[in-house]
Order: sequence, then C-alpha cells, then structure tokens
Amino acid sequence: MTPPAKVIEISLQPGVQPQIDAALALRSSGRLEDALRALARVNESNAYANTIRGEIEFALGRYQEAALSYFAVVHAEPDHADAHYNLALCLQRSDRWDASCQAFERALSLNPAHDAARLGLGASLLYLNRLDEAFDAFRSCSGALEQAAAFGKAVALQLLHRLGEAESAYEALLEWDPNSEETLSNLIALGVENQDLDRVRDYSQRLLKVSPQSSAALQGLAAVALESGEHHAAARYCDRIVQLAPDCLEAWHNLRVALDRIVASFRSPGPVPAASGAK
Repeated sequence: MTPPAKVIEISLQPGVQPQIDAALALRSSGRLEDALRALARVNESNAYANTIRGEIEFALGRYQEAALSYFAVVHAEPDHADAHYNLALCLQRSDRWDASCQAFERALSLNPAHDAARLGLGASLLYLNRLDEAFDAFRSCSGALEQAAAFGKAVALQLLHRLGEAESAYEALLEWDPNSEETLSNLIALGVENQDLDRVRDYSQRLLKVSPQSSAALQGLAAVALESGEHHAAARYCDRIVQLAPDCLEAWHNLRVALDRIVASFRSPGPVPAASGAK
C-alpha cells in the first residue's frame, strides 16, 4: 500500500527573521536546495526553522534528514500533533516501521480525529505483519480517507487469508475506481492463491487494458496459460515480462518451462499411420 504522499505544511509564520523569510521565498520559487542553504544560517534550536527544513528535505526525498529535523520540532513542541505526524511519515519513508508507529500513535493521542495519522499507522502495521491491528486502524478511518482505508482493509484481509472477504472488499473498490491498477493487481494475486484461473484471466485482461505494460497482468496471463497447457501463449507472455523486467527470475523460470514444454511436444511420437492397403 502506498503511504500518504506529503507532509502537512505547518510553516506559515512569515517575518520571524530574514533568513527564514528568504528560505520561504526560495521554496516558493522551487529553489529547494538554495532554501536549505539559507536555513543553514539559522539557529538549529529554532523549531519553526526546523519545520521548514523538514518540509523541504521531505520534498527532496531526504527522509532521514527530514526525520532529524522533525525530531527537533517535536522535542521543542511535544504537543504538536501535525509535527508528530510529519515525523512519522519521514520514519515510514525511511523503513523505520516501529518508530513510525510510535509517532503516528502520539499524533493520534494528541488529536484522535487525525485520520491521516490513523491511515499511516495502518500502513506501518501492515509492514510489521501486525495484521489485526492494521485492520482495526483502517476500519476506524472515515471521511475523505475512506477509500484509501478500504484498500488497506482489503490488503489486511488478504494477508489474514480471509480470502472471500478480501475479494468482496476489492470488488467494492472497483466500483469506486474500475481502473485501479493496485486493486486489479491484488485481485490477480488473490485469484492465483485461490487457483481460480477464470478470475485470474479476467482481472489480468482488465488490467492489461488499463496498463498494457503491466507485469502483474502479464504474469497472471502467463500463469493461466501454463496451467492450461497453452505453452506458446505462456512463452509469449513471459518473453514480454523479461523484456520489461530483465531481473524477474520467476519470469525467466516460467519462460524456460514453457519453452521446454514446447520442445517436448515436438519430440513426442505421434500415432503410427496405418499402412497402405491394410486389411
């Protein structure tokens, strides 16, 4: 599941000091590196400057540096729910799942209505394989994040092997967005797990229409072709996959299997024809 895309911007206090004003102006014009350099001259204990620094570092993809900036903010302002949420996002993007859970939980303790923190908590719990807790977190989300939370619930149900409930949840998501690549990909995986070739074929074909280069769709169709004995089709699908993803060992293996079966079919002796004039 994809975590929330951006931190909450809370740097809205112009006029604190000239360096911070300069950094804000540079950030507004898209000059993020220059904005960071402007902030280098600001006292490192300034919580407001650290907030801006964290926002810029996050935008640049420097999540560990951004986490350090937000650590400084929450140390200075321990009751700032959005600062804890932003710290949690940075920790999550740094694959520090346990620490991100703690920061999300702190944000929720300060603001129980913070659904974005609840959604983020659910995502981190999924990565920690704390599936029942993740499901409960997603189930508690509401409002504008309801659809994202519904996807999280479906993933948790799938990982809990509650496959019928998971499929129903994914189907409901397709009613919201019939072209959701994530939902269709997970339904393909679910069909493979259930050994339901018809559903795997159906969802794979639907996904291929949405995304003609989808490895998940091609892998689903290759799996169906192999199971159905359609070895030439399987080889074609696997060949497309390895062109798109040369490091996909499963595709290389399946391609070899399909080719071996094709060769074996040519080597198999056919029926002996009756001799001319046989009685």
